[in-house]
Amino acid sequence: MNPKVSIITPVYNAEKFILATINSVISQTDNDWELIIIDDFSSDNTLKILESFMCIDSRIKLVRLDHNSGAAVARNKGIEYAKGRYVAFLDSDDQWLPNKLEKQISFMEKNQYPFTYTSYNKINEQGNFLGIIGVPDRVTYFDLLKTNSIGCLTAIYDTEYFGKIYMPLIRKRQDFGLWLKLLKKTEFAYGLNESLALYRVRSDSISSNKLNTSGYTWRLFRDVEKLSLFKSVFYFMHYSIRAVLRSKFPKLAVKLGVLK
Repeated sequence: MNPKVSIITPVYNAEKFILATINSVISQTDNDWELIIIDDFSSDNTLKILESFMCIDSRIKLVRLDHNSGAAVARNKGIEYAKGRYVAFLDSDDQWLPNKLEKQISFMEKNQYPFTYTSYNKINEQGNFLGIIGVPDRVTYFDLLKTNSIGCLTAIYDTEYFGKIYMPLIRKRQDFGLWLKLLKKTEFAYGLNESLALYRVRSDSISSNKLNTSGYTWRLFRDVEKLSLFKSVFYFMHYSIRAVLRSKFPKLAVKLGVLK
Protein backbone atom coordinates (compact mmCIF):
# COMPACT_ATOMS: atom_id res chain seq x y z
CA MET A 1 0.00 0.00 0.00
CA ASN A 2 1.38 3.39 -0.98
CA PRO A 3 2.07 6.01 1.69
CA LYS A 4 -0.02 9.16 1.93
CA VAL A 5 2.96 11.55 1.82
CA SER A 6 6.33 11.36 0.05
CA ILE A 7 8.95 13.58 1.66
CA ILE A 8 11.83 14.63 -0.60
CA THR A 9 15.17 15.34 1.10
CA PRO A 10 18.30 16.03 -0.97
CA VAL A 11 21.55 15.63 0.97
CA TYR A 12 25.15 16.54 0.33
CA ASN A 13 27.78 16.25 3.09
CA ALA A 14 25.00 16.67 5.64
CA GLU A 15 26.47 14.77 8.60
CA LYS A 16 26.16 17.76 10.95
CA PHE A 17 22.38 18.18 10.80
CA ILE A 18 20.82 15.17 9.03
CA LEU A 19 20.27 13.26 12.28
CA ALA A 20 17.95 15.98 13.64
CA THR A 21 16.21 16.29 10.26
CA ILE A 22 15.36 12.59 10.05
CA ASN A 23 14.30 12.42 13.70
CA SER A 24 11.87 15.28 13.10
CA VAL A 25 10.20 13.17 10.39
CA ILE A 26 10.15 9.99 12.47
CA SER A 27 8.51 11.99 15.28
CA GLN A 28 5.53 13.04 13.13
CA THR A 29 2.10 12.37 14.66
CA ASP A 30 0.91 11.39 11.18
CA ASN A 31 3.06 8.35 10.38
CA ASP A 32 1.71 7.54 6.89
CA TRP A 33 4.78 8.74 4.97
CA GLU A 34 7.90 7.71 3.12
CA LEU A 35 11.13 9.69 3.36
CA ILE A 36 13.07 9.63 0.09
CA ILE A 37 16.63 10.80 0.70
CA ILE A 38 18.70 11.56 -2.38
CA ASP A 39 22.40 11.54 -1.66
CA ASP A 40 24.13 13.91 -4.07
CA PHE A 41 27.49 12.11 -3.96
CA SER A 42 28.45 12.96 -0.36
CA SER A 43 32.05 12.47 0.74
CA ASP A 44 31.60 12.69 4.54
CA ASN A 45 29.83 10.33 6.98
CA THR A 46 26.34 11.12 5.68
CA LEU A 47 25.88 7.67 4.10
CA LYS A 48 26.74 5.83 7.32
CA ILE A 49 24.13 7.85 9.19
CA LEU A 50 21.51 7.23 6.51
CA GLU A 51 22.19 3.49 6.37
CA SER A 52 21.78 3.22 10.14
CA PHE A 53 18.30 4.76 9.90
CA MET A 54 17.30 2.53 6.99
CA CYS A 55 18.01 -0.51 9.13
CA ILE A 56 15.45 0.55 11.74
CA ASP A 57 12.71 2.21 9.63
CA SER A 58 11.60 0.80 6.28
CA ARG A 59 9.82 4.06 5.42
CA ILE A 60 13.22 5.67 4.83
CA LYS A 61 14.46 5.15 1.27
CA LEU A 62 17.89 6.08 -0.12
CA VAL A 63 18.71 7.03 -3.70
CA ARG A 64 22.39 7.61 -4.49
CA LEU A 65 23.53 9.77 -7.39
CA ASP A 66 26.79 8.75 -9.07
CA HIS A 67 28.08 12.32 -9.26
CA ASN A 68 27.29 15.66 -7.66
CA SER A 69 24.36 17.05 -9.65
CA GLY A 70 22.83 19.83 -7.56
CA ALA A 71 19.57 20.29 -5.66
CA ALA A 72 17.26 20.48 -8.69
CA VAL A 73 18.37 17.11 -10.09
CA ALA A 74 18.31 15.52 -6.62
CA ARG A 75 14.81 16.79 -5.79
CA ASN A 76 13.47 15.75 -9.18
CA LYS A 77 14.89 12.27 -8.70
CA GLY A 78 13.02 12.13 -5.40
CA ILE A 79 9.78 13.23 -7.06
CA GLU A 80 10.33 10.54 -9.70
CA TYR A 81 10.55 7.83 -7.02
CA ALA A 82 7.68 9.21 -4.90
CA LYS A 83 4.70 6.91 -4.37
CA GLY A 84 2.61 9.11 -2.10
CA ARG A 85 -0.39 11.20 -3.10
CA TYR A 86 1.16 14.28 -1.49
CA VAL A 87 4.70 15.48 -2.21
CA ALA A 88 6.48 17.44 0.53
CA PHE A 89 9.98 18.87 0.79
CA LEU A 90 12.47 19.01 3.66
CA ASP A 91 16.11 19.97 3.27
CA SER A 92 18.85 18.16 5.15
CA ASP A 93 19.51 20.93 7.67
CA ASP A 94 15.87 21.83 8.43
CA GLN A 95 13.31 20.22 10.74
CA TRP A 96 9.56 19.79 11.13
CA LEU A 97 7.57 20.16 14.32
CA PRO A 98 5.85 16.87 15.31
CA ASN A 99 2.35 17.85 14.14
CA LYS A 100 3.40 19.38 10.81
CA LEU A 101 2.06 16.69 8.51
CA GLU A 102 -1.05 16.02 10.56
CA LYS A 103 -2.12 19.67 10.60
CA GLN A 104 -1.18 20.53 7.03
CA ILE A 105 -2.68 17.44 5.39
CA SER A 106 -5.87 17.95 7.42
CA PHE A 107 -5.92 21.59 6.23
CA MET A 108 -5.62 20.41 2.62
CA GLU A 109 -8.20 17.63 2.83
CA LYS A 110 -10.78 19.62 4.79
CA ASN A 111 -10.68 22.50 2.29
CA GLN A 112 -9.74 20.52 -0.83
CA TYR A 113 -6.62 22.63 -1.35
CA PRO A 114 -4.14 21.07 -3.80
CA PHE A 115 -1.13 23.26 -2.93
CA THR A 116 -0.33 24.62 0.53
CA TYR A 117 2.44 26.06 2.68
CA THR A 118 2.83 27.18 6.31
CA SER A 119 4.66 29.67 8.49
CA TYR A 120 7.99 28.58 9.95
CA ASN A 121 10.58 29.53 12.54
CA LYS A 122 14.13 30.54 11.73
CA ILE A 123 16.93 29.05 13.85
CA ASN A 124 20.70 29.47 13.73
CA GLU A 125 23.31 26.75 13.36
CA GLN A 126 23.17 26.06 17.10
CA GLY A 127 19.37 25.68 17.00
CA ASN A 128 18.60 28.99 18.70
CA PHE A 129 15.37 30.80 17.75
CA LEU A 130 15.80 33.77 15.39
CA GLY A 131 12.23 34.69 14.48
CA ILE A 132 9.00 33.65 12.79
CA ILE A 133 8.28 33.95 9.08
CA GLY A 134 4.56 34.50 8.63
CA VAL A 135 2.72 33.78 5.41
CA PRO A 136 -0.25 35.19 3.46
CA ASP A 137 -3.54 33.29 3.49
CA ARG A 138 -3.23 32.64 -0.21
CA VAL A 139 -1.13 33.64 -3.22
CA THR A 140 -1.58 33.65 -6.99
CA TYR A 141 1.09 33.23 -9.65
CA PHE A 142 1.45 37.01 -9.93
CA ASP A 143 1.55 37.47 -6.14
CA LEU A 144 4.39 34.98 -5.92
CA LEU A 145 6.41 36.76 -8.60
CA LYS A 146 6.47 39.79 -6.28
CA THR A 147 7.64 37.85 -3.26
CA ASN A 148 8.37 34.16 -2.97
CA SER A 149 6.49 33.71 0.29
CA ILE A 150 6.57 29.89 0.22
CA GLY A 151 9.30 28.21 2.23
CA CYS A 152 10.44 25.00 0.57
CA LEU A 153 10.40 23.10 3.88
CA THR A 154 6.67 23.89 4.24
CA ALA A 155 5.30 23.26 0.73
CA ILE A 156 3.08 20.28 -0.12
CA TYR A 157 1.28 19.57 -3.39
CA ASP A 158 -1.32 16.98 -4.35
CA THR A 159 -0.36 14.69 -7.24
CA GLU A 160 -3.97 13.58 -7.70
CA TYR A 161 -4.72 17.14 -8.75
CA PHE A 162 -1.51 18.09 -10.56
CA GLY A 163 0.19 14.86 -11.46
CA LYS A 164 3.91 14.86 -10.76
CA ILE A 165 5.37 18.31 -11.43
CA TYR A 166 9.15 18.71 -11.45
CA MET A 167 11.52 21.55 -10.65
CA PRO A 168 13.26 23.48 -13.43
CA LEU A 169 16.88 22.41 -13.85
CA ILE A 170 18.53 25.58 -12.59
CA ARG A 171 21.29 25.91 -10.01
CA LYS A 172 19.24 28.00 -7.54
CA ARG A 173 15.62 29.08 -7.09
CA GLN A 174 14.38 25.78 -8.52
CA ASP A 175 11.82 25.51 -5.70
CA PHE A 176 10.49 28.98 -6.59
CA GLY A 177 10.27 27.77 -10.20
CA LEU A 178 8.20 24.75 -9.12
CA TRP A 179 5.73 26.91 -7.17
CA LEU A 180 5.25 29.07 -10.27
CA LYS A 181 4.66 25.95 -12.38
CA LEU A 182 2.00 24.76 -9.98
CA LEU A 183 0.30 28.15 -9.89
CA LYS A 184 -0.10 28.04 -13.66
CA LYS A 185 -2.32 25.00 -13.08
CA THR A 186 -4.39 26.26 -10.13
CA GLU A 187 -5.56 29.70 -9.09
CA PHE A 188 -4.20 29.82 -5.54
CA ALA A 189 -1.74 28.28 -3.15
CA TYR A 190 -3.11 28.43 0.39
CA GLY A 191 -1.20 29.31 3.54
CA LEU A 192 -1.65 27.90 7.03
CA ASN A 193 -0.33 30.73 9.18
CA GLU A 194 1.03 28.52 11.93
CA SER A 195 4.72 27.79 12.43
CA LEU A 196 5.20 24.08 11.81
CA ALA A 197 8.84 23.89 10.70
CA LEU A 198 12.34 25.09 11.56
CA TYR A 199 14.48 26.70 8.87
CA ARG A 200 18.19 26.72 9.71
CA VAL A 201 20.07 29.88 8.72
CA ARG A 202 23.63 28.93 7.75
CA SER A 203 26.46 31.18 6.68
CA ASP A 204 27.71 28.59 4.17
CA SER A 205 24.36 27.70 2.60
CA ILE A 206 23.76 28.05 -1.12
CA SER A 207 21.11 30.71 -0.44
CA SER A 208 23.18 32.79 1.99
CA ASN A 209 24.62 35.02 -0.74
CA LYS A 210 21.64 37.30 -1.32
CA LEU A 211 23.16 39.14 -4.28
CA ASN A 212 23.91 35.88 -6.05
CA THR A 213 20.46 34.51 -5.24
CA SER A 214 18.86 37.67 -6.66
CA GLY A 215 20.71 37.03 -9.89
CA TYR A 216 19.15 33.58 -10.14
CA THR A 217 15.73 35.08 -9.43
CA TRP A 218 16.24 37.41 -12.39
CA ARG A 219 17.25 34.47 -14.60
CA LEU A 220 14.19 32.55 -13.45
CA PHE A 221 11.97 35.43 -14.57
CA ARG A 222 13.69 35.86 -17.92
CA ASP A 223 14.89 32.39 -18.92
CA VAL A 224 12.37 30.05 -17.29
CA GLU A 225 9.19 32.11 -17.01
CA LYS A 226 9.97 33.98 -20.24
CA LEU A 227 8.72 37.29 -18.84
CA SER A 228 9.27 40.41 -20.93
CA LEU A 229 12.00 42.81 -19.86
CA PHE A 230 9.40 45.27 -18.57
CA LYS A 231 7.57 42.62 -16.51
CA SER A 232 10.84 41.17 -15.24
CA VAL A 233 11.97 44.58 -13.98
CA PHE A 234 8.54 45.25 -12.42
CA TYR A 235 8.37 41.97 -10.52
CA PHE A 236 12.05 41.95 -9.62
CA MET A 237 11.73 45.39 -8.00
CA HIS A 238 8.76 44.19 -5.94
CA TYR A 239 10.59 40.99 -5.05
CA SER A 240 13.76 42.82 -3.96
CA ILE A 241 12.01 45.44 -1.84
CA ARG A 242 9.82 42.88 -0.10
CA ALA A 243 12.76 40.56 0.51
CA VAL A 244 14.65 43.37 2.28
CA LEU A 245 11.59 44.26 4.37
CA ARG A 246 10.97 40.65 5.34
CA SER A 247 14.57 40.00 6.40
CA LYS A 248 15.62 43.36 7.85
CA PHE A 249 12.40 45.04 8.99
CA PRO A 250 9.87 42.29 9.80
CA LYS A 251 7.69 44.50 12.05
CA LEU A 252 7.36 47.10 9.32
CA ALA A 253 6.68 44.31 6.82
CA VAL A 254 3.76 43.11 8.94
CA LYS A 255 2.32 46.64 9.10
CA LEU A 256 2.61 46.97 5.34
CA GLY A 257 1.04 43.58 4.77
CA VAL A 258 4.17 42.03 3.28
CA LEU A 259 4.16 39.03 5.60
CA LYS A 260 0.42 38.45 5.60
